[in-house]
Amino acid sequence: MLIGDVARRAGVSARMLRHYESLGLVRPTGRTDSGYREYSGEDIRRIFHIESLRSLGLSLREVGRALDDSGFAPAELVDDLIRQTRDRLAAETELLTRLRRIDAAEPADWEDVLQTVALLQALGSKSAGARQRAALSAADEVPVPVEALVEAVLDESDPNVAGALRWALAQSGEDGAALLAEGLGSPSAEVRKRAVQSLAELPDDGTTALLRDALANPDAVVRGYAALALGARGAADVVPVLIDMITEERNDVDAADVLSVLASDPEVADRIATGLLDRLAHEAMGPSARRRLTQALADIPGDLTAGALVDLSHDEDRAVALTATYILKLRGTR
Repeated sequence: MLIGDVARRAGVSARMLRHYESLGLVRPTGRTDSGYREYSGEDIRRIFHIESLRSLGLSLREVGRALDDSGFAPAELVDDLIRQTRDRLAAETELLTRLRRIDAAEPADWEDVLQTVALLQALGSKSAGARQRAALSAADEVPVPVEALVEAVLDESDPNVAGALRWALAQSGEDGAALLAEGLGSPSAEVRKRAVQSLAELPDDGTTALLRDALANPDAVVRGYAALALGARGAADVVPVLIDMITEERNDVDAADVLSVLASDPEVADRIATGLLDRLAHEAMGPSARRRLTQALADIPGDLTAGALVDLSHDEDRAVALTATYILKLRGTR
């Protein structure tokens, strides 16, 4: 079969077939009387094999080794190709994400595009200072798509930078709450924590409903931060979660502070006192937990609390008794 016929059948240009020949990948078996290249059936099969291997991303040098080296093991090469392909896909995905974010910023000219690119690069900088400056400028200088701010705040480990990013997100005027809520389902505990902390700092524009959903999250840390935020907004139904936090020594000081705010309502104060006393009476409650629960009674007004503190001042646990006595003295001076 002549080179033109082979090219049509194999879908490879005659020029490429000549290139294969120059590399020694495939040589026509013979020549016609006129000197034209003539390919045998075996030659054509080799060409198809070459094209098949090229479709996997192999270089022509690797194709030659695969076809001619009987001891060539494909597993290592295939693993390497998988890695290269993953890296390439990751790079392309990152580029696509960046392009979408630039498009979302609605640049008016190339100067806007360059500013947005510079800010996105700064948000991903290794320098915490650079990331913090970028977060602050994102709020009042260069518009940054809310998706970029959400991704940055969920990835940020530096507390100062994270605070600046949450502030920028709250100032953005965009609805990032739904995107943050997606972070509550992350397999990473740190990402879940950052997501709920950021939700708590957003204006109360639909975030309350998302925080209520977070109360059912299997992660106790997420439930705790959601309860703190909701309690600060006056939601009395989070009292049991706040008492759990005091019992388990998870942000117990913050939880006690929120309980004291909720206790400004006398009915809620009695409910809080009852909950704390029920935990204190639990037989399995350890001494340190009992002391924390007693301390939490300090800012809970009402006769129920006062009577309980009198009883606790005679508690068998000396630390609990001393704590209750001290609280009674403080309440007497108010």
